[in-house]
Amino acid sequence: MTGAAGKVATLIRPLLAREGRTLRLSDIQPVEPGPGEEWVSADLADPAAMAEAMKGVDAVLHLGGQSREHPWADIVRANIDGTQVLMEAAQREGVRHVVLMGSHHAAGFHTRPQSGADLPDYAFPRPDTYYGVSKVVMEALGSLFHDRFGMNVTVIRLGTCNERSPDTRGLATWISPGDLTRLVEAAMVAPGYHVVWGVSDNARRWWSLREAESIGYVSEDSSEPQAAALIAEHGEPDLSEPVHHRAGGMFTLKELGGSW
Repeated sequence: MTGAAGKVATLIRPLLAREGRTLRLSDIQPVEPGPGEEWVSADLADPAAMAEAMKGVDAVLHLGGQSREHPWADIVRANIDGTQVLMEAAQREGVRHVVLMGSHHAAGFHTRPQSGADLPDYAFPRPDTYYGVSKVVMEALGSLFHDRFGMNVTVIRLGTCNERSPDTRGLATWISPGDLTRLVEAAMVAPGYHVVWGVSDNARRWWSLREAESIGYVSEDSSEPQAAALIAEHGEPDLSEPVHHRAGGMFTLKELGGSW
C-alpha cells in the first residue's frame, strides 16, 4: 500500500487486515505498522526505492501521490512520474494485480445525464484540475501496462470517502470505508483492465456501479440514513447547480491558474 500515511489509507487499513496477509505500508511520511503490517519508506519517484518496496509483493494498492490540487510540477512528479515508476517496478518484479486509486476529478466536467441514467463507468476523461489530469494519465498507464505486459489493473474513480458524508453533495458521491475496502478486495483479484466508480449504492447516486459489480463489488452501505440531518442543516440540494450537476463539483468552478 503506497500513501499509507494518507486519509484514505488510514480509513481502510484496519479493514484490510486478514489472517495470513502481510500488508506492506509505504510512504515518505513515517507510519507505525500494526499487527500484520510492515513498513518501508519510499518516494514514489525514486526507482531504486520503489524496486525495493516491490520485492515479494503479490498485489499493489496505489494510494500515494498529491491528493489535492498543486502546481503542475508537483503534480507531475508525485502523481504522473510516481505512478510510472511504481508501474515499472511492479512489472519488473512480476506483480500481477495493481489497484490504482484514481479520482472522479478525471471526469469532473461530466454532468448528470438528462435521461436520469447513470454516468457510464468509462465516461471519457474530462478532468477539472491538474490533479484530475494526473488521474487521467494514471488510467492511461494502467491501460498500457495491461495491454503491453498483461498486468491486471483496476482504476477506481474514487468519490467522497469519509466515515460519513460531509455535505449534501456527498449524498450522491459518498463511499463508506467499508464499501471502499470491499471494492479494493474485488479489484485486487479482478482479471483484465477496469475503470470503476468508487461510490456506495446511495439512493441519490448518479455514477454507474455496473463495472464495479462486474468484478464482484457488492455495496453494503448508503448515504441515505444521513440525508435528513444534512438537508435540515443545508437545505435540499439544487441539482441544477454545478456543485451537484457536475461530477467534479466545486472544482469545476475554479479558474485555471494560481494555487486553485
